[in-house]
Amino acid sequence: MIEAAGGVVWRHCPSGGVEVLLVHRPHRADWSLPKGKLLPRESHADGALREVEEETGLRCELGRELPETRYRDRKRRNKRVRYWAMTQVSGSFAPNAEVDQVMWVKLEHVHTVLTYDHDIRVVDGLSLALA
Repeated sequence: MIEAAGGVVWRHCPSGGVEVLLVHRPHRADWSLPKGKLLPRESHADGALREVEEETGLRCELGRELPETRYRDRKRRNKRVRYWAMTQVSGSFAPNAEVDQVMWVKLEHVHTVLTYDHDIRVVDGLSLALA
């Protein structure tokens, strides 16, 4: 089992409602949530914060744990990803080796942008947590 962690970075938008930060990975041509594999002996929470910062440039604060996902990766390995709601503390995005762009998307429109259904279920967990 591949163990991974990530985050759903969210903010209140000036026009009302909530926005979620999505990442575009050019090598997969997808829109997803920031996530990645854990380092040896790294906790899921620490891995989630590290991966979000590596992919988005944002240092974040952990909130509530959200639903995890389980699926087979592109190499057909079983993968489990644990997620947390997160809010930005500092930092800013710069394109990097994994992510070429980020986009803030209104919570009610995220399902039209995300590539993977399992990511939608995680964002639905954020909706419930914020309700």
